[in-house]
Amino acid sequence: MALSRGRRRTEGINYWPGFVDALSTLLLSIIMILSIFVLGQFFLSQEVTGKDEALNQLNAQVAELSQLLALERSNERNAQEQLSALNASLDKSNSDKTRLQGLLDVAQADAAAANANSGQVQQVQGELDNQKRLSGQALAQVDLLNQQISALRRQIAALEQALDASESKDRESQTKIADLGSRLNAALAQRVQELSRYRSDFFGRLRDVLGNRPDIRIVGDRFVFQSEVFFQAGQATLQPEGKAEIDKIAAALLDLQDKIPNDIPWVLRVDGHTDDRPINSPQFPSNWELSASRAIAVVQYLISKGIPAQRLVAAGFGEFQPIDTSGTDEARNRNRRIELKLTER
Repeated sequence: MALSRGRRRTEGINYWPGFVDALSTLLLSIIMILSIFVLGQFFLSQEVTGKDEALNQLNAQVAELSQLLALERSNERNAQEQLSALNASLDKSNSDKTRLQGLLDVAQADAAAANANSGQVQQVQGELDNQKRLSGQALAQVDLLNQQISALRRQIAALEQALDASESKDRESQTKIADLGSRLNAALAQRVQELSRYRSDFFGRLRDVLGNRPDIRIVGDRFVFQSEVFFQAGQATLQPEGKAEIDKIAAALLDLQDKIPNDIPWVLRVDGHTDDRPINSPQFPSNWELSASRAIAVVQYLISKGIPAQRLVAAGFGEFQPIDTSGTDEARNRNRRIELKLTER
């Protein structure tokens, strides 16, 4: 009995099950958060697409209403011109009526003095009746035009109300779209921050595995390797010691890629650079071909080590982006380089 109690005291308390439960809970929480974020991105993109279609329809309706309003205003101007012409004609008819009435008065006065002028009186009376008939027709046309103008004004008022309503809906749509844009920008900024954090982790691990070597430098957000680490002069075939360095990079990248969320479109960009000394060989007619072939050789070796091809980019810059333009041999040595940069696609 004493022996068994001593064994229990030495074994201690087993914390492992509680630790496993805590890790499982944390993992489930992270998965739930990522799922909510993906669903939110999906619905947000659907809502932006719907708002764009609605805005296009509203813009088309506004353009159509503007054309109708311009047409109605043109019709109103034509009616106003016709009304002005008819008013002028009516004024002329009234003037003629007054003139004929004066003639009639004169003729009647003359008829009272002498019956010989009775024929002239009848002629003047006929002309006066004709002018009265023309004046009546002109007044009827003026009334009709006034009615048409009133109808046109009512139509213009209705069109202006419809246009105001469309503009109001357009402003509301623009406000919603601006809000969606702000939310999208915030989401993109968050993703950029996440990628920056993983980039820092990647560069930190590369520092640890590569050590403090004079031929490997960190410039901003890039790792810069002297070309001699990987290749012989004027060649694009990886040397064994260069493959050993790329093995370290591949191991760090494989360890990191499982931790980067799938919705972050990251790539590792491999840039090849040469010095300004020209090359003209059957294999490499210019420094463009040499720098591009070196970048492709590094990418192909990374693919052979298990890095997905869709996560890699090869670019050749030749001698056209030097980091030292002094023209010395030391500057040329610095310009011959391979650069690695973890960036967003």
